[in-house]
Amino acid sequence: MKILALDTTTLSGSVALLEKARLLAEINLDSSLTHSERLLASIDFLLQTNKLSLKDMDGFALASGPGSFTGIRIGLSTVKSFSFASGKLIAPVSSLKALALKLIRPQVRLLCPMIDAKKGEIYAALFESTGTLLKEIIPQGVYTPDRFFSLLPSHRVIYFIGNGIAVYKNRILDYLKDKAKFSSRSLFIAHEVGLLGFELLETGSGVSYQELEPIYFRKSQAEEKSGKGHAG
Repeated sequence: MKILALDTTTLSGSVALLEKARLLAEINLDSSLTHSERLLASIDFLLQTNKLSLKDMDGFALASGPGSFTGIRIGLSTVKSFSFASGKLIAPVSSLKALALKLIRPQVRLLCPMIDAKKGEIYAALFESTGTLLKEIIPQGVYTPDRFFSLLPSHRVIYFIGNGIAVYKNRILDYLKDKAKFSSRSLFIAHEVGLLGFELLETGSGVSYQELEPIYFRKSQAEEKSGKGHAG
């Protein structure tokens, strides 16, 4: 099973090509170019250098949120067009869960992915790692920093990852002191999106392009102005 995986939820955009759970190739870009300027070129380069085309893909995996509303929409529209043209299913993956997956190793139990949601809020969750499985302890969602940090078990070591660290590191230390550990791993997650996507596609849990929905957790600016809500 060959899978094309995409992440456009933050500035750290990436695309990856997988054969089942094996990474074949990956392109990571954190640049001033927008996703609309670089995404298709990255995908084209990835496929050409591996002598493959979209027709050779057995499915697609996408970080469908949370994150930048503009980035999410670009990722969704791109993957929807691929799915429509190929008839192949899409595996929608949480960017928070993909970030947490980067931290899995034997000595790490509590994992906290955190994305800066702007407007004084964060997208965050707390996961517990049991082997290769991730159990959600604090639900994924949008929080004010103090509300979320107050929910964390301050007596246990927690590993943090995500661009929210750069904004709220000192606040985290106020709550957790030396129990807070900060990951130095990159924030590119297309590989992890592909791994999670493979699990979904392998079990028949992929969705069609008509069924694909973003993971927002809050209203976009346009929805706030119009007064419309969103199921995410």
